[in-house]
Amino acid sequence: MATESESTTDMSVGLALVLSAIATIGALVMFIGAPDVTAAWGFAAAMLFGSLAVVGIHLY
Repeated sequence: MATESESTTDMSVGLALVLSAIATIGALVMFIGAPDVTAAWGFAAAMLFGSLAVVGIHLY
């Protein structure tokens, strides 16, 4: 009977940490630039990189 072995790497964890850090920076930009268009760009960055962090975990 053949056994399956699964090779795991830490790439998904590292990718998620990097993208989460960028999402956190985007959230800080959103907080700092609250009444301006800068807040919208911060929100966009936070949502984009937060989503990519979740996708990175599932992809790798």
